[in-house]
Amino acid sequence: MAPVENDAAAKTFTPQKNKGSIYIYRNENFGGAIPMEVTINGKIVGHTAAKTYFHFNVDPGEYKIESHAENTSHLTLPVKASETYFIWQEVKMGVWKARSNLQQVDKTTGRAGVLESKLISASTPESEI
Repeated sequence: MAPVENDAAAKTFTPQKNKGSIYIYRNENFGGAIPMEVTINGKIVGHTAAKTYFHFNVDPGEYKIESHAENTSHLTLPVKASETYFIWQEVKMGVWKARSNLQQVDKTTGRAGVLESKLISASTPESEI
């Protein structure tokens, strides 16, 4: 988990100057014991669990986000400077283990999901995404 002060700062929902802000969150308890790997542009950023989220401030451009579980869910996100984006990692029942589905959601829904979750430290620095 990330330090509490990093979690609090991310929950101000203020993007850095000339950067886009991406939140990838998993606010469900269903399948909570199953970690789900998240990649951005092919780089592993870490694994989510129940009630967790990632936050990245990134340069404008196109980002390919993937969630790896029993399936692989793909989402391509065009990011603009000073904009905030919320991606919900929905958990679904699978045949052998949990499945996931990435969906971009509106700011009201996304903020609520992030506020009930805790920040995870990414294994890849946002400067390398």
